Amino acid sequence: MDRIQKYSLEFGKKEKVLNYACQTYQLSRPNKVGTVMALIRECQPKSFEEWEQWYFENAYTTAKTPTKITPEILRELGERLHEKITEVVIPEWQQAFSQLSREDCVDYIYNLTINRTYDGFLREKSVVNDGLAKHFPEIFFEESNPELDHAGDIDYVANVGNKAFGIQIKPVTARANFGNYSPTERMKAGFRDFEEKYGGKVFVVFSLDGEIGNKEIIIEQIQQEIERLRSKTNV
Repeated sequence: MDRIQKYSLEFGKKEKVLNYACQTYQLSRPNKVGTVMALIRECQPKSFEEWEQWYFENAYTTAKTPTKITPEILRELGERLHEKITEVVIPEWQQAFSQLSREDCVDYIYNLTINRTYDGFLREKSVVNDGLAKHFPEIFFEESNPELDHAGDIDYVANVGNKAFGIQIKPVTARANFGNYSPTERMKAGFRDFEEKYGGKVFVVFSLDGEIGNKEIIIEQIQQEIERLRSKTNV
């Protein structure tokens, strides 16, 4: 089988720094560059040049006031990335490197494996048992089976008759901007697979100190989904 030609540039060891800063400062989110995977699927390009031209003709940001994306906008994002790396990331990392000890590394691995896992487990239980289950007492929320294909993206499954919707619980801080959160393309694919198999959507529920952080929006959306699924189920 012929190898697929790659058009992506290689950045070597710089890739980790670029990726970290880009993700940290959300410079490649749909509100900055548009819904790129949805756009390219709509385009179905036969060549790189066709895709490139089509993108700049059709891509808009997903901000409240959509902006048409141009090569200049992508350049501005790149310049902002450089500014963040040189003025913020590098100084922070240099300070961290100078203070890092062997014991920090040992403690970090232990804390990540034991302490944070337990904290996350308690947050999940609180969000479901003290939050969702009380809002929807007629719905049984069960932990996703780890052997199922969607388990990495779905934390809980809620059955409605012979259909189900999914819940992903995402821990956030008090300063988090829920509106800026966007699942990765891999997660979106997992959500679509779940919906095709079970009939219901997947909802991202933010855990803020064990409580539902986006309660005002998500409760109404889940209620609408329950009613939709009930209208389609044979139970």
